[in-house]
Amino acid sequence: MTVVLEKLEVYQLSETLADLIWDICVTWDWFSKETIGKQLVKAVDSVGANIAEGYGRYAFRENIQFCYYARGSFEETRNWLRRANKRKLLMSDDMIEIGNIMDKLGLKLNGYINSIKRYLKTS
Repeated sequence: MTVVLEKLEVYQLSETLADLIWDICVTWDWFSKETIGKQLVKAVDSVGANIAEGYGRYAFRENIQFCYYARGSFEETRNWLRRANKRKLLMSDDMIEIGNIMDKLGLKLNGYINSIKRYLKTS
C-alpha cells in the first residue's frame, strides 16, 4: 500500500505549524513582519516543503537528505521563535501551542528519518 504524503503525520504537523505561525505573523506591525516575520515564515514553510520534496523523489537516500534539510529548517524555525518570543511578539498562549506542535514535530521528523534508514538497511 502506498502512503500518501498528506497522510503522513509529520507532514500534517508541519502544515499545522506553518499555518499557525502565518496566522500570528500577519497580525504584526510592518517592521516585525519585515524582519522576524518573513524569516520565520520562510523557515517553517521550508520544513514541510523539504518533507514533500524528499517524498516526491521516490528514492530513499534522497528522501533522507531532504528530511535533513527539513530538520535544519525546523531548527531555524526554533531560532526565529526564540527571537520573536524574546522581542515580545508572541503571546504566552501562542508559545504554548507552538511549543506543543514543535515537540511533536521534532519527534516525528526524527522518527520518519529513522524509519527510512531502517527500510534502507533491510532492502
